[in-house]
Amino acid sequence: MRNLQTGMLLAATLSTGLMAGLFAAVAYAVMPGLARSSDRTLVETMQGINIAILNPFFLLPFVGSLPLLGLAVFLAWRGQGRPVLPWLIAALALYLAALVVTGSVHVPLNIQLDDVGDPDRATHLDAVRADFESKWVAWNIVRALLHTAAFACLLWALVVYGAHRDDDGNTDASARPAAPTSLTV
Repeated sequence: MRNLQTGMLLAATLSTGLMAGLFAAVAYAVMPGLARSSDRTLVETMQGINIAILNPFFLLPFVGSLPLLGLAVFLAWRGQGRPVLPWLIAALALYLAALVVTGSVHVPLNIQLDDVGDPDRATHLDAVRADFESKWVAWNIVRALLHTAAFACLLWALVVYGAHRDDDGNTDASARPAAPTSLTV
């Protein structure tokens, strides 16, 4: 059970970190770069990203973090690594909040942008961009911060988890053998 708890904690940390890195990179590099582009370029690029991102390399950590976090919480609650439980619950709540932002803001905006169709044939791309860009960017920053905070909670959970393990791999002080109180000959 100890190895399962460790594995779930490591896997959840890795997948959550990948998502935090992705959304942060979009916030500090991709969207500022697109902000300098034409309306047509922004619309066409974001439509392309919306298609390209739906792949296993994105979906596995994006969706996979949730069951990994849930299992890590369950295992900690069951007694394996109980000192990390508050950090795991916080990470799970933050990750869920980020998913709500994605589902309630980004997905509808992406669908709206996809509904524009071919940017070469669309009219009023300036209005399309105005309806999309500022809201998408602002909420992506929120999403990036939520994922980063979840990742930070998991990193701290790893520290706490490691600090509460003895040399035999036990995760709690009550599992350690008692020190002898006297020497017998």
